[in-house]
Amino acid sequence: MRIRPADFAMDNAALRAVRFTVFVDEQRVPQSIEIDASDASCVHLLALDDDDRAIGTVRIDIAQSGKVGRLAVLSTHRRQGVGRALMKRIHAVAKDNDLDTVWCNAQVSALPFYRALGYRVISESFYEADIEHAKMECKL
Repeated sequence: MRIRPADFAMDNAALRAVRFTVFVDEQRVPQSIEIDASDASCVHLLALDDDDRAIGTVRIDIAQSGKVGRLAVLSTHRRQGVGRALMKRIHAVAKDNDLDTVWCNAQVSALPFYRALGYRVISESFYEADIEHAKMECKL
């Protein structure tokens, strides 16, 4: 596996393939809200397998004080360190942009994953796309 920066326009097909498989197909997030206006200005990363196929992605919105989002890993590659590796690299991007804290709206089912990375819950739970979330932050 390798992780590389992704250009939202040039790598759109790969980013969409991973995100739509995870969020739209598996989690039933409406297709109409999966791609949003922030995508064009975010920094995106792609995780690729040994055959250069996209297997995971994440983004960070520097303009929103380091909002991490759209972390997605294909089911065939979960629990193999892909998500952790993507988060480590996105934290490096945040540091390169002089951020000392990042945050995300994490699905409640993923709270243990984020806690293991040093995130802490800073809100009551709420719903986005009919999925329960909590706001979390991490000091870098």
